[in-house]
Amino acid sequence: MPVRLGHSDSTVSCHAEYTAMPIWWPVVIAVMIGLLASALCMAGEFTLTRQAIAKIKQEHGESAFQRVVYWQELISSGAGLSDMQKLRRVNDFFNALEFVNDIDHWGKKDYWATPLETLVSNGGDCEDFSIAKYFTLLEMGISAERMRLTYVKALRLNQAHMVLTYFPAPDDDPLVLDNLEKAISPASMRDDLQPVYSFNGNGLWLAKTRLADSKQVGRADRLAPWRDVIARISDEHAQ
Repeated sequence: MPVRLGHSDSTVSCHAEYTAMPIWWPVVIAVMIGLLASALCMAGEFTLTRQAIAKIKQEHGESAFQRVVYWQELISSGAGLSDMQKLRRVNDFFNALEFVNDIDHWGKKDYWATPLETLVSNGGDCEDFSIAKYFTLLEMGISAERMRLTYVKALRLNQAHMVLTYFPAPDDDPLVLDNLEKAISPASMRDDLQPVYSFNGNGLWLAKTRLADSKQVGRADRLAPWRDVIARISDEHAQ
């Protein structure tokens, strides 16, 4: 069930059959970007109080408690790590969680979980893992400019899929953090992924032919599913 630490209790399916993106979809996706931009102002939102962590143990058990404690320790370790060390630790941590599709997990066709919901429930799908990695790395000091949540077609599975990509420099071949392939690898080595679009707090990019090639198409400031996720994140950590 969704996590509630006070008041708390979003959109691609990792196992949906791939279909071409409608011509109007970039406009809809662009609306997400403004909402995500507001999420970038959430520094410190993922540092939980002792009372909140104790409540997780009481309501969700020892295993959930241990996952959240380790997550907090992972975040706090960021100051002493290189970007590559942060990427590896965060990628390994979230990839160790169980893959569960949204219908079985949340009883909904598509649901974007907060990082805490993913941890407490010990599972999620590709979008949940990518979102959790993104926000955790932001909290550990990696800038949004270096990361994008990237929607792709997983060619071997013929499925829609989401990964997190990291750019060491603006024009570099990005690194791919993926739950399908556990090792972080350059996008140029992932010929099994066909890019569609990517986004972060600063904009939306439509893909060309490779994960490293894209064209920025703008941003907007309103979308209900992202507003819901961000509101739940704020609500979870308000106590």
